[in-house]
Amino acid sequence: MAYEILFAKRAFDQFGKLEKNIREKIADKLKAICDDPFKHVRKLHGFNLYRLRVGDYRVIMSIEKGKLIVFVLEVGHRNTVYRKY
Repeated sequence: MAYEILFAKRAFDQFGKLEKNIREKIADKLKAICDDPFKHVRKLHGFNLYRLRVGDYRVIMSIEKGKLIVFVLEVGHRNTVYRKY
């Protein structure tokens, strides 16, 4: 069974502000992880969150195993996306 990808409003806005080619790469990578996201992500130390690397960009997400949901919280360049975490 595939996981469903959901975006927080903030993440959706951040995603929309990226250049088109970067948005396409991130979207392709998110589609690719739907079957088993745990093969493609790393856990953030000290948080129950995960990060997906797409070139110089990172997608910060929460994964709910029981509901098969990947909830995208932040999308941004690696220099700025970790500031809250």
